[in-house]
Amino acid sequence: MTASFLPASLESLKLRARLASAMSRDGWDSPSARKAGLATLRASLETSRNSANTLLAGDHGGAAAAHALADGVSVCLGALFDSLAAEDPEGARGVALCAQGGFGAGELAPYSDVDLMLLKPGSANGKTDEFLQRVLYALWDLKIDVGGGACRTIEETLELAREDASERTALLSLRYIAGNQNRVTKLAKRFRDEVVSGDEIAFVEAKLRERDARIEKAGRSRYTVEPHLKAGKGGLRDLQLMRWLALFLYGADAFERWVGDRLLSVDDVERYVAADDFLWTVRFHLHQLAGGKDERLSFELQPEIAKRMGFEDTETESGVERFMRRYFFTAMHVGSLTRLVCSKLEADSRKAKPKNLARFLPNMLTLETADTGSFILRDGRLDFANPTQIADDPAKLMQFFHVAASRQFDLHPEAVARIGRTLSHVDDDYRRDPRVARAFFAVLLDAPAPMAVLRLMTEAGLLGRYIPEYGDIVARTQFNMYHRYTVDEHTLQAIGLLREIEQGLHVDEHPLSTGIISEIKNRRALHLAVLLHDTGKGNGDQCIEGAARALTACERLGLDAEESELVAWLIENHLLMSDTAQRRDIGDPRTIADFAQVVGSVERLRLLTVLTVVDIRSVGPGVWNGWKAQLMRDLYAAVEPVLQRSGDAVELAREALAEKADAGRSRVCDRLQRSYPEFADFWREELDDTYWVTSTEEDRFRHAAFARQARARGDGEAATAIRVDRRRKATELMIWTEDRFGLFADLVSALARRGADIVGATINTTRSGKVLDIFYIQDAGSQPFGWDDPYLMDELVAYVREIVSGAREVERSRETALKRSGAAFKVTPYLNFSNDLSDSATVIEASGRDRPGLLADLSDMIAKQGLSLHSARIDGYGERATDVFYVTREGAQLTDEALKAEVEEALMNVLSEGEAQLEAQAAQRGIARAPASLLR
Repeated sequence: MTASFLPASLESLKLRARLASAMSRDGWDSPSARKAGLATLRASLETSRNSANTLLAGDHGGAAAAHALADGVSVCLGALFDSLAAEDPEGARGVALCAQGGFGAGELAPYSDVDLMLLKPGSANGKTDEFLQRVLYALWDLKIDVGGGACRTIEETLELAREDASERTALLSLRYIAGNQNRVTKLAKRFRDEVVSGDEIAFVEAKLRERDARIEKAGRSRYTVEPHLKAGKGGLRDLQLMRWLALFLYGADAFERWVGDRLLSVDDVERYVAADDFLWTVRFHLHQLAGGKDERLSFELQPEIAKRMGFEDTETESGVERFMRRYFFTAMHVGSLTRLVCSKLEADSRKAKPKNLARFLPNMLTLETADTGSFILRDGRLDFANPTQIADDPAKLMQFFHVAASRQFDLHPEAVARIGRTLSHVDDDYRRDPRVARAFFAVLLDAPAPMAVLRLMTEAGLLGRYIPEYGDIVARTQFNMYHRYTVDEHTLQAIGLLREIEQGLHVDEHPLSTGIISEIKNRRALHLAVLLHDTGKGNGDQCIEGAARALTACERLGLDAEESELVAWLIENHLLMSDTAQRRDIGDPRTIADFAQVVGSVERLRLLTVLTVVDIRSVGPGVWNGWKAQLMRDLYAAVEPVLQRSGDAVELAREALAEKADAGRSRVCDRLQRSYPEFADFWREELDDTYWVTSTEEDRFRHAAFARQARARGDGEAATAIRVDRRRKATELMIWTEDRFGLFADLVSALARRGADIVGATINTTRSGKVLDIFYIQDAGSQPFGWDDPYLMDELVAYVREIVSGAREVERSRETALKRSGAAFKVTPYLNFSNDLSDSATVIEASGRDRPGLLADLSDMIAKQGLSLHSARIDGYGERATDVFYVTREGAQLTDEALKAEVEEALMNVLSEGEAQLEAQAAQRGIARAPASLLR
């Protein structure tokens, strides 16, 4: 045995002794000895895992645990290789066992891949192959899979490295474990001389392209609330990328070399080390809880990880929200470090020049002719002219971003770092400096790409320091499934969408907002309201608190009292329009009158409409849809004429709705009169004003044609029809039949049984006792139900027709499926009864855990209580559903307290069923659950 086989530590020596004892004289060919040897190695691996786990204390120890586990596994693999080599020295001659990739760098998570390579001599023979097979079989028995093709010669390895940047990356961390060390040393030298040398620029560019593709796949924003810990933006891979680049370019993975070559400062290295330790701590807990190689920081696992890492609840934030805020701050630091390293490489001509902020814009300015004001361009990026420029005039901090925004420059990372070190200049005098305010508003109101610039200001720390109210929401999360981004990222996306609407980029998706945006007079108030609308989150009533904070911020920014009050009003009421449109009967004059009284003017209606649209659209993918868009347009159209007149709001609303209904009725029925006079007379009187107010002209003609054909076939026959409504991005199901008690409950139960998610419904009862019910349904992926499967739609129509006609009884089931993410939340159900929201019906708002069949169960219970359902509104906020029902008892509102108590108890039982089932299932599976934060 050569010197290289000597044990490196006492633990290694003890393991080798135990392994030698287990193998006895029989060796690895003996089944009993092999079993004993593998058991010894497995025990050693388990000891290594336990030792690594003991290093996880609080929110520290992740990096140390990763290194300890890698060391322990390396000792085990070295002992295995040497034991096999001792029995077959001829077959082992010239073979080396190496670590590469993350394992080669000395890092390993509990369920990470163990990146290994068996390096064989170029003159390998049958004996060599037999030995390699023995090693591989032993590794597989230990459940350590080296992957196909991991047995290579030096030439094969170098050839692969020349062709594949990933292979080059893996070899950067090549580490000897056991066997012929000279061969590993030779490979490392040839790799450096023949592959690395002269290929630096190509490698850097390849790795950065690889990073872009990885982030695109994982989700481009680093602020998605279920981030990918490893591949996501600002995650572990970005930290490793910096290390790989340094290894490739500088040949040593030592922080002193980085600092010595001015790649990073000492402060930068400290941030790197802190981020690395934090992310590895999270990764260890994530693997342990998931029981496998899971890198997605899911809602299901966040509460328990937060608890393990010592994040406790406070008065304003839950422990899990504090933990995730720390995560996002860490991701932000990693992002700034990545930009800093890339800029250094660029300065050394190791990568291409930046595309600057013009990548967001249609027209690019040339760097040669661009005006940089009192700043300079360095390496194609905007930088301060001298080290004392900020200290000499702190207003330059904001003016720096103004120049970058107006001239479309990227910021030099060293300038961003300098800003971070000089934020002490941002005091109350700075916040009240008119010059700073002018530069800030120039960015907010005039920058072609304000979202990008404001994000850079946020990540540099300036925006949160300048506007402390905004600073309170930076990296803040809400623990629920509705919001898909951190609060600040949601806000910035809303600002970006607002600018795009102003630029006319979303005419088809937002025709109303695009049409009224140019008529808005208080543009600055609108932009400030969007920027500050969520600053009250985590502090009681977010709308009231946000309005109070906005008044303070606006006064500092120099706004007068009237404009400040307008900003505060918009924030205090920024949920009003969406709540009214999605939860109230827009055809009810009381709804329109109440909303109009709060809004007060057409200008405020326009402002609130645009704020509502950008707020909902920026919550996350799939939240905004055509159904909600139509509801907003309907509400706007109903309220605008009321605000243009003077008088009693209810009477004005009633008159406006009646005028709209008459106009809609006339356009359809006058056209029908020419071809189907008998049906036109019938249809003119059949439906009440609510239908004609809440439907579009296109809808009315289609519904009329459907009802006419159904009536022509015979009054006794139930009719159904189905189509994909591309405008609403839902499938429309129309039903014409005789009315009967409990019909709506049967219909929603039938749709639930077929897996259809109801996103909207209108209930219309005709004067002749027919019903025209319209459902808008989607599938589990929020796509129109059956959009790619006509057979599925046909099957649904046939099933519903049987239910409506009474030929088949609907099956009802209250089984609640335990969803992967939703099970992590405790959702407290609530009910609200009101006779003030409608003059003719009692409005019941029922909210609880969203689950398949909830609407069906609630509707069924309403029918069992003997209530007549006149209108329903369906809304969802992630794990929470909110359904609103307009009901009567014998044609009147519910006024009897005993009856209301009975209905309340019955409905609360329905709402509580799903939560009780999930509580039991979560306990059985050991899932930690935390109260969901306020959803909106």
